[in-house]
Amino acid sequence: MKRYYFFLACGLSLLMLSSGCGYSTRSLVSDKYKTMSIELFISAIDITSEPQANRGFTTYRPALETDITKKVKERFMFDGNYRIAKESEADVVLKGRLVDYRKDAVRYDARDNVEEYRISIAVNVSLIDRAENKPVWENKRVVGEHAYFLTGANAIPEDTAVDKALDDLARRVVERTVECW
Repeated sequence: MKRYYFFLACGLSLLMLSSGCGYSTRSLVSDKYKTMSIELFISAIDITSEPQANRGFTTYRPALETDITKKVKERFMFDGNYRIAKESEADVVLKGRLVDYRKDAVRYDARDNVEEYRISIAVNVSLIDRAENKPVWENKRVVGEHAYFLTGANAIPEDTAVDKALDDLARRVVERTVECW
């Protein structure tokens, strides 16, 4: 009887493994796109605007758009679905605008000192078909975030938190392009 259950379990396992779930590491956008150019992200943050009631003053971090571009390129190269090329040789062009950088207090101690912040970086992104000069897709407000502590065993510097938020943002941009959800 034990042998029967063993073979039954092996047979069911083999059946489940062979059926699969349809997961693929290929890009779902289109097979006709093999190469990509990534333009330098442009900052659209207006640091001269008046503070808003729910927002406060606009925050800006110098050269953040350059860091975003670098992280997105690195993530696409890591992913491997597209070959990064010059714009003149690319099938598609990724364009982006930095629209928001926020550093929000998340947690306070008993004396109202900030214990934890959240960094949020938002971009508008579009993927343009160069041959047809029309968007393949566009996304408004793709956001990368990371929360970090100021004190304690899990404390990290703000620069490290920004780097992790950039990693999250790049991952989301690549996933949007490759997985086409």
